[in-house]
Amino acid sequence: QVQLVESGGGLVQPGGSLRLSCAASGRLLKVADMGWHRQAPGKQRELVASVSSGGSTNYAESVKGRFTLSRDNARNTVYLQMNSLKPEDTAVYYCNAAVYVRFGVLQDYWGQGSQVTVSP
Repeated sequence: QVQLVESGGGLVQPGGSLRLSCAASGRLLKVADMGWHRQAPGKQRELVASVSSGGSTNYAESVKGRFTLSRDNARNTVYLQMNSLKPEDTAVYYCNAAVYVRFGVLQDYWGQGSQVTVSP
């Protein structure tokens, strides 16, 4: 089994910063892409940012220039630094990872979700 353990999140005022972390562990060979999605009340889940095992990143237009995704391959961990937060960033943030659980077998895993609330 593979687990994704998230940390960070919470309540912050507009303009503030938060950092989310997500670590993959368990019976895995290699972690491929990792990233974060979010889901606000009444809305569909959307991609926030992703990073390949080689370090190539992809960001949603709404977070470009404010959020930074980084990765520590030795620890199978990603970090989402969120700056200049806006009320519209309020959502449950979910870590996601594509994991090779054995040679040639790639499976998708999700974290438990972390609440981020941006409010005065």
